[in-house]
Amino acid sequence: MSTIEEIEKAVENLAPQELARFRAWFENFEAARFDEKIERGANSGKLDALAKQALEDHRGGGSREL
Repeated sequence: MSTIEEIEKAVENLAPQELARFRAWFENFEAARFDEKIERGANSGKLDALAKQALEDHRGGGSREL
C-alpha cells in the first residue's frame, strides 16, 4: 500500500470532528503554500508583467470599484 493510499484510508476513518479538524488544518496548509509560491513569484519578478498589465488595464478604465 502506498503512502497516499494509507493517508486516504486514515482520512476515510476519521470521526466527523476529527475530519473537520483535519480539513481546517489542510486548508491552512494549502493557503500557506500558495502564499509562499506567490511571494517567491513576486520576489523573483515573475509577476511584474502581470502587475504592469493590470495597472494599465485599470488606468484605461478596465476595472471598477467594488
